[in-house]
Amino acid sequence: MSTHESRSASDELIAYVANQIGFIELNRPKALNALSLGMMRAMHAALDEWREDPDVLAVVVRSTSERAFCAGGDIRYLYESFQRGDGDAVDTFFIDEYRLDHAIFTYTKPYIALMNGVVMGGGMGISQGAHRTGGLRVVTSSTRMAMPETRIGLFPDVGVGWFLARTPGAIGRFLAVTGETIGPAEALYAGLADAYLPDEAIPALLDRLKSRPFEQGADVVACVQDEAQRHKVVPAPDVSPLADARVSIDKHFSLPDVAQIIQSLDREGDCAYADWAEQTGATLRERSPLSMAVALEGVTRAEGTMAECLRRDLDLTRSSFEQGDAAEGIRARIIDKDNKPAWRFARFDDVTPADVAKMFESPWPANEHPLKDLQG
Repeated sequence: MSTHESRSASDELIAYVANQIGFIELNRPKALNALSLGMMRAMHAALDEWREDPDVLAVVVRSTSERAFCAGGDIRYLYESFQRGDGDAVDTFFIDEYRLDHAIFTYTKPYIALMNGVVMGGGMGISQGAHRTGGLRVVTSSTRMAMPETRIGLFPDVGVGWFLARTPGAIGRFLAVTGETIGPAEALYAGLADAYLPDEAIPALLDRLKSRPFEQGADVVACVQDEAQRHKVVPAPDVSPLADARVSIDKHFSLPDVAQIIQSLDREGDCAYADWAEQTGATLRERSPLSMAVALEGVTRAEGTMAECLRRDLDLTRSSFEQGDAAEGIRARIIDKDNKPAWRFARFDDVTPADVAKMFESPWPANEHPLKDLQG
């Protein structure tokens, strides 16, 4: 069954081939599978090895933990590196992460992500690209999906702005700015997932994938789809909370900047969505004003290629640490946990278009950009 296993079971990432399928198992449960540099490099190496291997028809990435697929990147490592003055370590982490995300997005074989539990930040980076490979983004009954970066002074990175820009109406702008967590039905409604399976159906699916004969990658995908068609998510996507709020989301979050969005939410008054508007406004008032402005602009600019999006994300990670709110947000929310970040701009009105534009300036000349070779 198994032709080889590249890592021992005690390691953070296990990669092996079984029944002509490359399996990647995220195995850092105490950290909710937050991606370390070692995990990302091992994953990328496995994908490179399997890309040209005729005996590997498809790739399945999953978690060994019931609690999380992947909660993001190793934020604590990034913070500690930055505080030490090791900007190169911060750059290297993001360069490696975005190269991995791009490799998945442009993968030449079906890539199937089984996205149970927490799927946030970097976890979105290693799953959303499945949609472009002829593979599947499979959500489960426990899926809790978000890009919550504005809460810590960052922005939705890992190329997810590309996907958010292609969601219905203003949903992508709403998710980027608020960092709202959505469930499986909402992920399907937003176009951020392709199929649904209850968590309890996953073990039997894995058994089938490891035992049924397959001739090509599409057969592996069909096996997963056949199983998914036997299950219906509740609520149905088109009556999920996200769908229910869609009219309000489009009304407010299609406005051009955060200050206007907040003013619009505050004017909701006595309508049926007044409570929703009040809660959403309260959420925005906890976020970094600069990060939210950057998040909005990032979705606006994500109409081009994924390679362009990832180059821009790398530029923004540098500016978010050096002149934005990333270090302070991580300190307040994750390190000290005092939840009292002193944001660079206290008020939404204080953030000018020039401030936002400065964040997008690349520190590298185009011909020296670390991701200059990425295409598509």
